[in-house]
Amino acid sequence: MIGRPILTAAETRAAEEAAFATGLSVDQAMERAGSAVAEAAWRFAGPRETLVLCGPGNNGGDGYVIARWLRERGVRVRVAASGEARTPASQLNRARWAGPVEKLAEAQPAPLLIDALFGTGLVRPLDPVVAEPLARLAEAASLSVAVDLPSGVGTDDGSWLGPAIPYDLTVALAVLKPAHRLQPAAAYMGRLVLADIGIAGTSDLAEIARPRLSPPGPADHKYTRGHVVVLGGAMPGAALLSAMAAQRGGAGYVTLAAEASAGAAPAALVRRADPVGLILADDRVGCAVVGPGLGRDAEASVRLDEAIGAGRPCVLDADALTLLAERRRALPADSILTPHEGEFRRLFGDLGGSRVERARTAARSSGAVVVLKGPDTVVAAPDGRAAIAQPATGWLASAGTGDVLAGVIAANRARGLDAFTAACAGVWLHGRAGALAGPGLIADDLVAHLPAALGECC
Repeated sequence: MIGRPILTAAETRAAEEAAFATGLSVDQAMERAGSAVAEAAWRFAGPRETLVLCGPGNNGGDGYVIARWLRERGVRVRVAASGEARTPASQLNRARWAGPVEKLAEAQPAPLLIDALFGTGLVRPLDPVVAEPLARLAEAASLSVAVDLPSGVGTDDGSWLGPAIPYDLTVALAVLKPAHRLQPAAAYMGRLVLADIGIAGTSDLAEIARPRLSPPGPADHKYTRGHVVVLGGAMPGAALLSAMAAQRGGAGYVTLAAEASAGAAPAALVRRADPVGLILADDRVGCAVVGPGLGRDAEASVRLDEAIGAGRPCVLDADALTLLAERRRALPADSILTPHEGEFRRLFGDLGGSRVERARTAARSSGAVVVLKGPDTVVAAPDGRAAIAQPATGWLASAGTGDVLAGVIAANRARGLDAFTAACAGVWLHGRAGALAGPGLIADDLVAHLPAALGECC
């Protein structure tokens, strides 16, 4: 479920120091980084005329290595610098570059631009004397490549500290950083590749990867595969979407607890109008979905209280989150909250920090796993673990897709996965179903494509 680690700027520096302590030199790491970017640029763009922009630090040192490697391959390369190299390793590689170095402000464009001005660790806005020529040269280039991160990106929060320039390729060095997956910066990275330069690190933050799920075995039956109960209410269509998503997301038994349902429900969907407490008293219930279509009136509030009081694992979404914001309730252990940005603010207020930091704070304060939905969905656990989803199609910005996500997460929770792992698995399956459904999708299409997405994981 959890893929490649994502390291903050501080964690990246610690990983580098640990590697240097074992014998790797800064110059060796720079040579590996520069050669890796040069190889990626060569494969991506071919032997087209190239302008490499070098900054004063080690990112600029990588740029001098890139220029040297491309020239050795016969590429016409020019180098422009924003200033003199300041670190020992960048000074060494500046000396190894046999060609001239132009001033950044005076540089003329080239078909391929490689941005090695600033990488990991930038915390202040780019000076206009750098930002303006960078924007000019990038606009004139046919293709642009960023070294580690585009210059002007906030490493830990994905903010823009310089011009928002779209890149065609970004070569992340050693490890992924939060900005590679957080918006708005992530949308400007283009194709993202990771270069192994002999530096590795660990973190409580990772990328959400394709889950590895076990298919049903000969000893399984409908209840071992997971029993999900979805509470209906004022908007029966939303609850039905969640129930169908749980079915198609792998649950063996799904009950829609509602007096009425919208449209033609699958014959395999069990519909019950019994009291919520009675339905959830069944020990075989593995997870309840509360919120999609629930409503926000007094009756809905009572149904929410009954569901929480039953003590079953819960996925709380939509109307349930609004009701929680109006009146706090003690949540069952390992509950999963799935707010979008507006619901998150109503629940937790205007928290500071990046989306990852905010989701972690919310998870700690609530004791629940928090799925902060959006174009850069973040899943956070109360113990500090967090994960960022890979980019999903923008077509998911459609009514009902969140109801589907709640059902898919519940299916994974009911099958026995812990809350954090179930949430990550559900987010991946949801995004993959969106990719399979294609442009113009509606929530119903996601349900139809969940089996194919699930098949890729079993």
